[in-house]
Amino acid sequence: MSPNLPERHAPASMLVRWFKFNFVGAIGIAVQFAALFLLKSVLDFNYLFATAIAVEAAVVHNFVWHEQFTWVDRLKSERDSGSWRGSPSRFLRFNVTTGAVSILGNLALMKVMVGQGHMNYLIANAIAVVLCSLANFLVSDGWVFERPTKQKERRVLAGEAANREGHDLKSRRLKISNDIGFSRWGLRR
Repeated sequence: MSPNLPERHAPASMLVRWFKFNFVGAIGIAVQFAALFLLKSVLDFNYLFATAIAVEAAVVHNFVWHEQFTWVDRLKSERDSGSWRGSPSRFLRFNVTTGAVSILGNLALMKVMVGQGHMNYLIANAIAVVLCSLANFLVSDGWVFERPTKQKERRVLAGEAANREGHDLKSRRLKISNDIGFSRWGLRR
């Protein structure tokens, strides 16, 4: 590579991460299909209830592997320190965002394709999974497993906002206290 040309790590890194995401997701699809087949065909659950449980099983599977494989580089400092403190909050964000996209998206698409279109439930499920995956990747990359610098920036901004709020609150208390003092003596400001 020429010394005058900029290095292009970000696009390659994003591409590698996209492949890892899809690899984990493919295994998650197998988990989801197996759970859906077991719940619907073997245990005779309602297809919508079976879909919701199958999607959640895949969400949990995917989260564990995304932390350990897809976004492991962003969690390296946390792991090096032996801390897993961020995992519960990440799992909550992952479950709320990608879980919601997956569950709501899958349920809505299954209702249309199976309930109204009378499509085979496994084919409909495959289509629903594909349609929800891009949104899930973007949310996961941008928020759930965000870069540590973005996390720090957000904490700094939140701290500054809290300081401004605290300052504003003190100003309001002082104003109210002054107003009460002035009104007690019948004075106007």
